[in-house]
Amino acid sequence: MSVIGEYVVDVRDGRVGQVMATEGGCVQLRPPGGGVEWDCPPESVAPAPVSEELRARVREVNREGRLP
Repeated sequence: MSVIGEYVVDVRDGRVGQVMATEGGCVQLRPPGGGVEWDCPPESVAPAPVSEELRARVREVNREGRLP
């Protein structure tokens, strides 16, 4: 089961996303740095490699630094 806030990979297409919620039997993922969320079946979610998670966290910090 995915934990809200963790970074995972959608194995269907290789996209990395942050778990935002689980709803209707799907995991809702948001791209690092923001953007449109997408739904992913739980069986298609895998833990993100450490390197991908670090990149995603850097994107989040950079995005927050640009906000007014």
